[in-house]
Amino acid sequence: GLLLLAAALGATAAARCPAPCVCDNLRAHVLCLNGSLTAIPDTIPELTRKLDLRGNSFMVIPAGAFLATPYLTHLDLRHCKVERLEEGAFRGLGRLVYLNLASNGIALLYQESLDGLFSLQQLILEGNRIEEIQPGAFGHLASLTVLDLRANALVYLPDMIFQGLQVLRWLRLSHNALHVLGTEAFAALPALRRLSLDHNELQALPGEALARLDGATRLDLGHNPITYVAEEALAMASLRHLFLDHASLQDVAPDAFARSPQLRILDLRENQLQGLPPLAGAGGLVRVSLDGNPLLCSCLLRPFHKWLARARVQAEGACAAPPALRGRSLNSLKSPEMRCSRLQPPPSPTALPEQPSSAGSRQCPRGCVCSPDFRHGSCENRDLREIPRDFPEDTRLLDLRRNRFRTVPPNAFPGLKELVSLHLQRCSIRELQPGALQGLESLVYLYLTDNHLSTLEAAAFEGARQLAYLDLDHNAFTRVPAGTFWLLPNLISLHLQHNAIGELVEGDLAGARGLRWLYLAGNAIRHIAPAALAPTKMLEKLQLEGNHLSEVPTAALWGLPALSELKLSRNPIKHMGDGVFLPVASSLQHLYLDNMGLEQISPHAFTGLGPKIRSLYLENNKMSNIPNMNNFTGLEILNLQDVPFHCDCQLLPLHRWINKLNLCVGATCGSPAEAQGLKVKLSTTFQTCPGWGQGEAGKTNPNKTKAASKSSKKKRLGKSPVRGFSKSRA
Repeated sequence: GLLLLAAALGATAAARCPAPCVCDNLRAHVLCLNGSLTAIPDTIPELTRKLDLRGNSFMVIPAGAFLATPYLTHLDLRHCKVERLEEGAFRGLGRLVYLNLASNGIALLYQESLDGLFSLQQLILEGNRIEEIQPGAFGHLASLTVLDLRANALVYLPDMIFQGLQVLRWLRLSHNALHVLGTEAFAALPALRRLSLDHNELQALPGEALARLDGATRLDLGHNPITYVAEEALAMASLRHLFLDHASLQDVAPDAFARSPQLRILDLRENQLQGLPPLAGAGGLVRVSLDGNPLLCSCLLRPFHKWLARARVQAEGACAAPPALRGRSLNSLKSPEMRCSRLQPPPSPTALPEQPSSAGSRQCPRGCVCSPDFRHGSCENRDLREIPRDFPEDTRLLDLRRNRFRTVPPNAFPGLKELVSLHLQRCSIRELQPGALQGLESLVYLYLTDNHLSTLEAAAFEGARQLAYLDLDHNAFTRVPAGTFWLLPNLISLHLQHNAIGELVEGDLAGARGLRWLYLAGNAIRHIAPAALAPTKMLEKLQLEGNHLSEVPTAALWGLPALSELKLSRNPIKHMGDGVFLPVASSLQHLYLDNMGLEQISPHAFTGLGPKIRSLYLENNKMSNIPNMNNFTGLEILNLQDVPFHCDCQLLPLHRWINKLNLCVGATCGSPAEAQGLKVKLSTTFQTCPGWGQGEAGKTNPNKTKAASKSSKKKRLGKSPVRGFSKSRA
């Protein structure tokens, strides 16, 4: 009876398989790869367990998007251009154990965005642009063991931000811009074993925050600008592996690791250490890696060298000086060789000043809600006409959205020296008066989205020098507010999307020396002056989609050696000439050229680009051929959907190249008539081309045999079977 029921349900599922998808009913897998879907299909078989939607264009995951598929255990939404997860987006997926949202455009995690995922074990959010996580966002993920937040835009972690993750074992925060960690940021992670904080902007070891991790055994802190490890800086009872490689270390205190008694491996490679003192208290150490440091093997190093022998610690590293010992390994040295010199040891760095604490004695303003646990104040949607005062002095996050302030007066937030995140979205604000942010010396995030701002006075930002994220989307700017950025030396991310900016001129971004991400989508930009982006030498992401550019702004791209992502989608660029991306060819990894009406690409348009390119989007254009891309060997995503390729002999190189790729590219013939609608990969029009017999002819019959076999299976099963998510279909 159960078998008959399963068969009946399988037949029903087969009948309901969405047209752009492939369903494997035997394994309850559905794949809708690299398609043009803009909404989650509502006809996916109810019993589906694994759903792969990679490479579509959803933008928003609405509330209850997957209510029709309650049996899902695996959901893959990578590269789907998702920008927002509405509250309750995954409600009903109580069986889901794996959710992959990597490589999208998500900027903010709301409190209920992940509601209902109480069985989830792995959550992958790598490669988004998450700037802030609201308190309680992970509160429903009681089964989560791996949380991947790599390569986002996080600067600050507030206290208790990971509350609810009782069984989390690995937290991945690499490749963000973290430089502020709340002292209780990791307090709610009793099961954590591994923490990855490498490739961030931490200038000191966050010892107080890390002390909450009693069970962690591995800590990655490499590639941070940490210059000194102070006395008893690290108190982690179970820590065994510590990575502080590729930092800026110049000195380590003798008892820096005395409160981490289980430490076995200490990686200090590629720092600026001339030597180390004997590491008192680190009695369990087995290996210290010092390769790549400018070690001075004089008498000053003798105490450390003797300690290595006495404690039986293996040391990896070689002398950089004096010349007689250059290149000698530490293990090969003998004490008499380490002669005294006239050099004196550098003075020990002064201890970092203690941070003042505030008791937060003031009460919450009338009509507002203040949470002492999260240090969070909210007066959202109270129809207020003036900004309320007298919030507790230790407030870190202040939410004033959906009010009617119209103006932000001078000294609008007195006493809030610890405020990190300020939300002023949809407040009808037309003006920030000079001194509006005075006293907000810890402010990192400022959200002014959906207001009526058309100008900004630089003096409005006096006193807010730590500001890293400025969101001015959906306002009334007709040009970039020049002059503002001199007072914001730590600005990393600037959002000016969906305004009315018509051009970028020289001087617009003066002072924005540390800017990494610039978002200008949805404006009316027709021209970018050659020197307009010159001050932003650290720029990594430039998003210009949905503007009025008629050509690639090649001249403006010179001097941007770190640019890895360039979005030109939905600009009316019809022709693309030679070498248009040459200025950024050595760094560019993600290139968006979709939906432009592009008619012609020069054979040398992609000169300089090659193995570094990981994703290339060319869908929904009008060209009939594309340049040779044989050197694009690092591609992970290539989208050629809805391009009317002319499948004649000139396209044979593309046909051959696509056949070698293990990617789903979606390339389809638009002409000639006999090939229209066929996949470029499968079209037989190329068999009459000169040179076809050089490799392809021998493959023809086996392909036909495979096709016949697949056709036979399709007749028996109703759909083409799929062998899991690892199988790519071009």
